[in-house]
Amino acid sequence: MKTKTKLQASGQPLSLGRRIIQFRELYLFLLPGVLLLILFNYLPLYGILIAFKDFKVKLGILGSPWSEPVLKYFNRLFSMPMFPVILRNTLILSFYSLLAGFPLPIILALLINSSPGKHYKKIVQTITYAPHFISIVIIVGMINIFFSPSTGIIVNILHKLGLMSGNLEVLMTAGAFPHLYVWSGVWQSIGWNSIIYLGALSGVDASLHEAAIVDGASKLQRVIHIDFPSILPTIVILMILNSGSIMNVGFEKVFLMQNSFNTSMSEVINTYVYKIGIKEAQYSLSAAIGLFNSVVNFIMIILVNQLSKRLDQGSLW
Repeated sequence: MKTKTKLQASGQPLSLGRRIIQFRELYLFLLPGVLLLILFNYLPLYGILIAFKDFKVKLGILGSPWSEPVLKYFNRLFSMPMFPVILRNTLILSFYSLLAGFPLPIILALLINSSPGKHYKKIVQTITYAPHFISIVIIVGMINIFFSPSTGIIVNILHKLGLMSGNLEVLMTAGAFPHLYVWSGVWQSIGWNSIIYLGALSGVDASLHEAAIVDGASKLQRVIHIDFPSILPTIVILMILNSGSIMNVGFEKVFLMQNSFNTSMSEVINTYVYKIGIKEAQYSLSAAIGLFNSVVNFIMIILVNQLSKRLDQGSLW
């Protein structure tokens, strides 16, 4: 503590080595997380070399020869007839999920926070959180049961109401796939995603609401002018983070919902990489597709972060 006081008094910042020595207990707590990050996120990066090599399993990554030309598999990727299709489907599902799923947890958090009844809040939170704990396999099974062409619950309800005659073949319609995928995901995640906004709203100074009530502000005006600006930095940070995964459409759910009738809309980058990489053993081509996917995500997160910084709405760095 004396060393810290002297350095701070002299105006000299602590060097990294001195900080590590002085706060060694805190850095020891940080060490396991850093080791796991290096082990599972940074060490496997050398596998990117596969995208630039004619990879042979027997020779290994380092022993396999470089492809001729080096960008051979990227050229093959961009010339594939399926590339525009999988890129279009990935972007449609990503942006659709972002537009539908990002604002709704914010609205739900604002509604729950402004509700006066504590018991009502708990009931709503429990109901909206519950779907998050349902596995994706069960979610897809529920979709298949509800929208079954002959015995589905949705079909029976529409028949009873006289709104439909015949069978509703939603699961076999390619155009219906994005809607089923996105809105089932919104239903499953809206409550869970609202938790972070509720946490931010709990930190809003109560005196601001008291002053607004004295000035005659309505509840809606307080939500718009006090609550929403208070969680805006959190919204911006989460928006930047979500933009960094714009090309990562969940593999499991898409793969489970995919069938021969909706492939034209359900074939995305992740499922295509699985099919050509695992089933057809084209490891170099699948690595090139995955690297292209990661580069696009990296560029997106940088662009959105810079845009947010220029608009003075906060940023990650």
